Amino acid sequence: MNRIRSLSLLSAAVLTATGLTALAAGTARAADVNVARNGGYENGLANWTCSAGSGTTVSSPVHTGTAALKATPSGQDNARCAQTVTVKPGSTYTLSTWVQGSYVYLGATGTGTSDVSTWTPGGTGAWQKLSTTFTTGANTTQVTVYTHGWYGQPAYFADEFSVFGPDGGGGTDPGPSVPGAPGGLAAGGPTASSVNLTWNAVAGAAGYHVYQDGQRVKTVTGATGTTVTGLAASTTYSFAVSAYNAAGEGPKSPAVSATTTSGGTNPNPSVPKHALTGYWQNFNNGATVQRISDVSAQYDIIAVSFADATATPGAIAFNLDSAGLGGYTAAQFKADIAAKKAAGKSVILSVGGEKGTITVNDSASANALADSAYALMQEYGFSGIDIDLENGLNATYMTQALRSLSQKAGPGLVLTMAPQTIDMQSTSNAYFRTALNVKDILTVVNMQYYNSGAMLGCDGKVYSQGSVDFLTALACIQLEGGLDASQVGLGLPASTSGAGSGYVSPTVVNNALDCLARGTNCGSFKPSKTYPGLRGAMTWSTNWDAKAGSAWSNAVGPKVHALP
Repeated sequence: MNRIRSLSLLSAAVLTATGLTALAAGTARAADVNVARNGGYENGLANWTCSAGSGTTVSSPVHTGTAALKATPSGQDNARCAQTVTVKPGSTYTLSTWVQGSYVYLGATGTGTSDVSTWTPGGTGAWQKLSTTFTTGANTTQVTVYTHGWYGQPAYFADEFSVFGPDGGGGTDPGPSVPGAPGGLAAGGPTASSVNLTWNAVAGAAGYHVYQDGQRVKTVTGATGTTVTGLAASTTYSFAVSAYNAAGEGPKSPAVSATTTSGGTNPNPSVPKHALTGYWQNFNNGATVQRISDVSAQYDIIAVSFADATATPGAIAFNLDSAGLGGYTAAQFKADIAAKKAAGKSVILSVGGEKGTITVNDSASANALADSAYALMQEYGFSGIDIDLENGLNATYMTQALRSLSQKAGPGLVLTMAPQTIDMQSTSNAYFRTALNVKDILTVVNMQYYNSGAMLGCDGKVYSQGSVDFLTALACIQLEGGLDASQVGLGLPASTSGAGSGYVSPTVVNNALDCLARGTNCGSFKPSKTYPGLRGAMTWSTNWDAKAGSAWSNAVGPKVHALP
């Protein structure tokens, strides 16, 4: 990770060099046109020039259509992507774009009057609209418009770039045509009252209309999937989807049918806003041997460790260590899971671990993981899975596997991850990319702040294990790199026996939670803002916690549950 330049320098540069303007949403007149070309990046980088080769186009995330700009700054380059537009002298133009990321700029130079810029300081992970206006000089016929990020920051995304004003004679993009019918419509994950729908993106679509038994029931923008709710139990429905844009609505997709389940409550309780996660050991390594029923009520998510690899690549199995757990039977295990779920807890199956050998590196193994994980959820009552592959993963095919599992399991799926610190140092790492790829279905990433040594924080400084700063400065990378605060948790050992290094007292964990959520009890590093939605904390393991008299869960659990 590149060292991030001083934000005080950034602020001064903004105020003195660019003439920062307020976010202004100008109103285009009826005769105005968009004088920018390829503002949706559907034609790659045509009409655009990006500094130092920093720009490319991606198919996800996009705001509309099938493409968006992704530009990646470096320590010496701010990833400036620009084009020159033809304008009319003495005229006012509204400049706007949708962006994702921290410190993303939008601006215009060579206006002949006052050059302008505006920016978004915080990265929420959601699309944000930037807009400002400029007026051309009496002799100005061309203006350069641009976006850029900030030195050393993660990549930013932009879409729907427009410059609305009088036609300067340089031509505009042709108007949109009616989009075609969406392909690949699939229905899955039915409950007693809902069905999940997914479909393929349609080029040029601004959004999608969803039809249930011939009647339009939803309009979806910015996504190629949705959950249709309010359905009756044990009922078969027909669904179709159409795409639309400014030119009108296109034809409907071929219909698909889905049948809701027989009723009753959702078998998977929802995860609370602030949650404590604990790994439960399906083996005896000197920690307290537990049954699921023995796990402290402080834990909201219990990750059963671990699934077993099979002869089929990607496929997993689960083999309860009855002998090592004092005769714990599969029937008792399933009953204990059901009882925990009845108490509002989530019991999930962890895939991986230090010695895990499960590999997902093609479509076949991705499907095998999804199919076998869903079968185990049905057999044992697991609410979802945890990805704890400590020997690396393939972002493309792990994403495919998790999306397939989500479609099978429905909206109640609990999906967690436990990457090592090195895996979350940059959004370019496969683990981080996977988390961002499945952000819409991801419950929490509980990064392991142990067994790692010194690491970079989001301020570019090096921090060592064992301090509040190590926890907060590394969590900041995830919080500013695109994950929602509700998807970030702090993973620590429950005792000195739980890991080779990195144990900190519960007091240090609680101080880090306060620092991130409230801005109090920080060390030398203090985040630029607070994250009251922080999900919570995780420990390895409930067994080592019990061995130490439950000191960790009794201290950290109440702190997590009392977060704002």
